[in-house]
Amino acid sequence: MPGHNYGFGHGGCNCGGHGGMGRGMGMRRRNPRGRLRQEILRLLLDGPKHGYEMMQIISERSGGVWQPSPGSIYPTLSMLEDAGLVTVAESGGKKVYSLTAAGEQSARSLDAEGEETAGFDERPGLGSEISATFQALRQVQMVGTADQLNKSREMLTELRRGLYRLLAEDSEA
Repeated sequence: MPGHNYGFGHGGCNCGGHGGMGRGMGMRRRNPRGRLRQEILRLLLDGPKHGYEMMQIISERSGGVWQPSPGSIYPTLSMLEDAGLVTVAESGGKKVYSLTAAGEQSARSLDAEGEETAGFDERPGLGSEISATFQALRQVQMVGTADQLNKSREMLTELRRGLYRLLAEDSEA
């Protein structure tokens, strides 16, 4: 889907902290309301999973750009259970979630609607490069000299400007 951000919001990364662009490197992306619910339902179409497993799969599929936290995934699973869309069973000391018949119908209807948010693999992303770059930036921030910090700031400024130039060229074409 051209131009769609696959629910990853705008700006930032999942390197901890909170805030928006320009507030340092501690930025966190938020997924649009309902996106996590949809992804959980889609994941469970493939079979029962525990919460941590779902968090890992979502992170992997998004190239590390979207990393749901336990504080978001477990309340969503609880809400899906209350709505009668998933059931929970204990297996090996872990809670394992499965779709009910209503949950399976709901998940299949999401796929049938062909929603823009379906799947992470439909469009090549920059998630792994963004994540690796932010890891490098965190290292510079933590241990870099004043000169390295200044050079990094200049590099980031030029990168940001270049990306906006790229987008401007694309929209004019």
